[in-house]
Amino acid sequence: MAVSGHSSSIALESLSHTRIEIDDILDRLDLYRLQVIKQLDPARRSALGQFLTPGSVARLMASMLTLEGKNEVNLLDPGAGIGALFAASIDALCRRQDRPTRITVIAYEIEPIFLEYLDQTVQRCRDLCERFGVEFHAQVFNTDFIASAASILKRDLFSSPLPNYTHAILNPPYHKIRSDSIVRKTLRTCGIETGNLYAAFLSLASMLLGEDGQIVSITPRSFCNGPYFRPFREQFLSTMQIERVHLFHSRQEAFRTDDILQENIVMSARKSTSTQQKVMVSSSFGPGAEIRAKEVDRFDIVSPDDRDLVIRVPTAQLQPQIATIDRRLSSSLNSLGLDVSTGRVVDFRSRAFIKQDMHVGAAPLIYPAHFHRGYVRWPAKMSRKPNAIVVAPQTCDLLLPSENYVLVKRFSSKEQRRRVMAAVYDSSRSDARYVAFENHLNYFHKDNHGLDLAVAKGLTAFLNSTFVDTLFRRFSGHTQVNAADLRKLPYPDLGKLEALGRAIGHEFPDQEKLDLLIEREL
Repeated sequence: MAVSGHSSSIALESLSHTRIEIDDILDRLDLYRLQVIKQLDPARRSALGQFLTPGSVARLMASMLTLEGKNEVNLLDPGAGIGALFAASIDALCRRQDRPTRITVIAYEIEPIFLEYLDQTVQRCRDLCERFGVEFHAQVFNTDFIASAASILKRDLFSSPLPNYTHAILNPPYHKIRSDSIVRKTLRTCGIETGNLYAAFLSLASMLLGEDGQIVSITPRSFCNGPYFRPFREQFLSTMQIERVHLFHSRQEAFRTDDILQENIVMSARKSTSTQQKVMVSSSFGPGAEIRAKEVDRFDIVSPDDRDLVIRVPTAQLQPQIATIDRRLSSSLNSLGLDVSTGRVVDFRSRAFIKQDMHVGAAPLIYPAHFHRGYVRWPAKMSRKPNAIVVAPQTCDLLLPSENYVLVKRFSSKEQRRRVMAAVYDSSRSDARYVAFENHLNYFHKDNHGLDLAVAKGLTAFLNSTFVDTLFRRFSGHTQVNAADLRKLPYPDLGKLEALGRAIGHEFPDQEKLDLLIEREL
């Protein structure tokens, strides 16, 4: 239902009396945002995936809106919260020299606590438009956006006509959708297959846009890669052309009051059949920090040869020497005859066979805690992690021949400098016949056997380089490093890996010397 005319029981007098600048409204909305978060039930907030947009983020997103000659703006804000996004949008549009003659806002919000704030925000936006001579209309619907949008798109008998929005601006909820839920079934009626609310909101908003319509959104970066979001990327990219992406390097700056572990990405995309040749890429450490921007070819964002449709985000200009290395890499893991897999030992499932110390009839069990300066240091006497697993018929599928492998941590903390952290398991440092790798590790192998030691050392040096860290960050915003991610990287050929490994010696150099060695050898 449409909602208007609420009587506020919250202290909003400063919004309802004297006329103030919209920036002041956004500043005050920031204060109210902190107040309202305290009023929300934590369980309900988690279930709905509610993360309210700070004013600084709203201003940045609104600055990306373009008119493309439009005199009338029909703006969709699904999951509007307390109205920061559409308020910032109206401010940005009204202050343009080529401002529109008419703005209509359609906002959806199901949280009752927010509705009192929304009415006040709508009123102040009406005042602002009046001051600039812009006709203004707004409706706030206290209904579920997914159900409403699905009804409109299915053209149900009692549904509203297709709205034909010119713009959508959204900070959609972030929460997983169960495969057997009503929401998931509703989405499937629209041809949408996704397991997260934010991807569902983006898909529906793109479907409701008219031709040449624009979306500006802020979401976690997780949709950019991985099989989980591939159906969403396929659907979204089939109709939408990415025009700009902005990456916040810091995981906390964009949403300081929320426990956000993923990088946040702002994306502007247009519904168009014409091909967008260039994409603006920008980045900053927070909403108010210095922005670095550049134009890149659209194929640098989504490669036409990539069946997985991974969206890559170059975060800064590659240094000349790094760009040179990139051009020299023409090998894939498959062409090298190598593969990477996830460690087989899930410790809580194998607890009966895991031992703290090595003994007869056991094999080394390697954890991330065994990493030490590019090598596996085993056993780890001072670590609380176990060091061995019993060799038995029940564990034979968990074991590998004790040969040379390259290991990569699957998880890194948000404070660590590098995402990809590798180490060599050198079989000469143990007389065991078998070895096992715990599930928090990925291991490089050749048909489930080890690698030549020089190749293993060279591959470890390559993976630990700043160059690989830069490449990896182009397509992953996670602290998790999956085997599928490692397969996507370009690699040197075996000859170069072997030469690099022979240059390493018994100890890996520090980061600066390692990067210089990579530059020289590759």
